[in-house]
Amino acid sequence: MRPPRRTGSAMDQAEAAFKAATSKPVEAPAKAKSVPEGKEMVTLRLDRAVLEHFQDDGPGWQDRINAALRAAAGLSEG
Repeated sequence: MRPPRRTGSAMDQAEAAFKAATSKPVEAPAKAKSVPEGKEMVTLRLDRAVLEHFQDDGPGWQDRINAALRAAAGLSEG
């Protein structure tokens, strides 16, 4: 049985082998990242009594105001 015939020149084969060994593997396309819901800084005028009500419980009063506004707007907690 005869060995298979080479196709292409030795230079072409060497270049193909080098390229295969040094090329970066093809990466899958990056998954689209979902944008997390962020918070936005705003200026809001509140009655002093409302502000004091939320601040009386200490740190976290801004989060409590946000939660109360979400509930009043019928939005789910997130």
